Amino acid sequence: MALEEESTSAGQEMRSALDCLRECPDLARIDAEALQCLADGAVQFSVAAGNLLFDEGAPADGVYLLVSGRLGLRAAGTGASGWETCVAGGDLVGEAGWLLRQARDGAVVALRDSELLLLPNALLDAVSAASPPFSLAIARLCARRLHRSNAPGRSQQRARVFVVVPNNEEIDVAALSADLVAELSRIGKAELVWDVRASSHMSAWFHGIEERNDFVVYVADPTETGWTRQCCRQADVILLAARSRAAPRPWPACIADGALARGARVELALMHEGRFDAGAATRWLRSLDVHLHHHVVETADLGRVARLLARRGVGLVLSGGGARGFAHMGVVRALREARIPIDFVGGVSIGSIIAAGVAMGWSDEEMRLRYRRSFVDTNPVNDYTFPLVALTRGRKVTRLLEQEYGDTLIEDLRQPFFCISANLTTGLMFEHRDGRLSQALRASVAIPGVMPPVIHQDNLLIDGAAINNLPVDVMQRHAPGVVIGCDAGADRAQKPNGHLHILQILMYAGLVNSAASAAVQRTLADVLLRPPLPTIDLLNWKAFDRAIDLGYAYACQALEGLPHLPRITAPAPDKARVSSLAKELERRVLARRAAATTRAG
Repeated sequence: MALEEESTSAGQEMRSALDCLRECPDLARIDAEALQCLADGAVQFSVAAGNLLFDEGAPADGVYLLVSGRLGLRAAGTGASGWETCVAGGDLVGEAGWLLRQARDGAVVALRDSELLLLPNALLDAVSAASPPFSLAIARLCARRLHRSNAPGRSQQRARVFVVVPNNEEIDVAALSADLVAELSRIGKAELVWDVRASSHMSAWFHGIEERNDFVVYVADPTETGWTRQCCRQADVILLAARSRAAPRPWPACIADGALARGARVELALMHEGRFDAGAATRWLRSLDVHLHHHVVETADLGRVARLLARRGVGLVLSGGGARGFAHMGVVRALREARIPIDFVGGVSIGSIIAAGVAMGWSDEEMRLRYRRSFVDTNPVNDYTFPLVALTRGRKVTRLLEQEYGDTLIEDLRQPFFCISANLTTGLMFEHRDGRLSQALRASVAIPGVMPPVIHQDNLLIDGAAINNLPVDVMQRHAPGVVIGCDAGADRAQKPNGHLHILQILMYAGLVNSAASAAVQRTLADVLLRPPLPTIDLLNWKAFDRAIDLGYAYACQALEGLPHLPRITAPAPDKARVSSLAKELERRVLARRAAATTRAG
């Protein structure tokens, strides 16, 4: 849409109180006289995003009609961790306080710049006494909300707002934002908004943009301007964009203020400009508090960023299971061939090792080569020692992990990754999200009694399979969307061979405690894959190829029955339109750079 087609005046965007009441679905059957009476006594006002409409325990002064914008609700006693429910334009809020004549039992905040009508208590009393249809409408509203609260389900999907904030003028924010909108357009309807386009509009126009789209991307300035503050007030996610090779510098303070007020997420996109810059994440994250960071080396990486931002990412969780875990490699191959994206990967024990290869960006062939070298050409658990702590020294596994992963840090993995271990010090699960990858993997595979524990930050860590052999719940916290769990753990129906080895006993014993947990985790997965591996023992490293082939054949067949899984498709069809829309933004950015160069000269 051209800018001139959107030009309007503030007066055109403002509507009368009567028009707003007529468009409220909950008041659709109210007689004209009652509506006019409500309109005559209504108080019209605005609330900036991040400000409370009312807090828990505040006196109930009436019922509010949200004309445009969005509100967040938090019930009493739930703390300040987040806003549980969203109220969209056209909805009423606060009716319980008026009906019960009691203080507010929850808090309401503006998640967007919002326009509202207040219908004071005295006005509501007068209209309800004179208009039975109005009283019935409010009763029906309360009944519907009570029914919804007793039958919880997924909330209605609404537009999500992302704000891109460049760290400096050198970021090609025009191209980044246009490409991001193009990738979001694969998922739903998306639109790009920048200051020139939005400068002459009020909150009703922004509300309209959200109503027409699934996703909206705002482009902020690199400095604390009025436009940057307004953008950050509206955001569900604030995406900080920085050049990986640049020296870290702070972003405007209004970003943190805007995020804290409404529970918005803050994420970091490191732009690597064609060549991966190892160590960049550590430099930037040292002074930043972000929910997640993304590495963008090429345009294709923005597809993953878009899915994770939109909470439509695909997370893959790989279980433990000794040599049976090689089946994960076959599953990964099948997912890749089916063009199912793997946006976030995590695992435990042998699953963490395979997951790390995926996060490293290794091809199927490279993973096969590396893991054959480490697990088949040599037995990783035959450096026996006098069993004061464990049967093996664990040095061989440590050396093999360092050989394959080197000094790689988890923060530097191309794809987001986690693995878990069990913390003997606290008795809790320990999640590895940063630090040296080989050390995290060594902790995750430290089978109790087989290998010595790993000491990390005064914690004693062992194989995570002892506490959670399929950490789907961890993935759900990181990558809401579709979570695929691949369980290659020990089949309880299988009986080990008659000639038991002490290592077999210890490995099976290590999985016993997590059996009940694994059953729960399987129910949490959106898609559960369980390759049949009845003839492969936990220590049968020589079954490497057979396990991979079994996992691949099983996954290929299983994925045919799962057409709903996201697929990576051809370039978004409206990318040309989005790029055209961004021309004005690009001209403005270039003009700003030219002005900065002139001042510097």
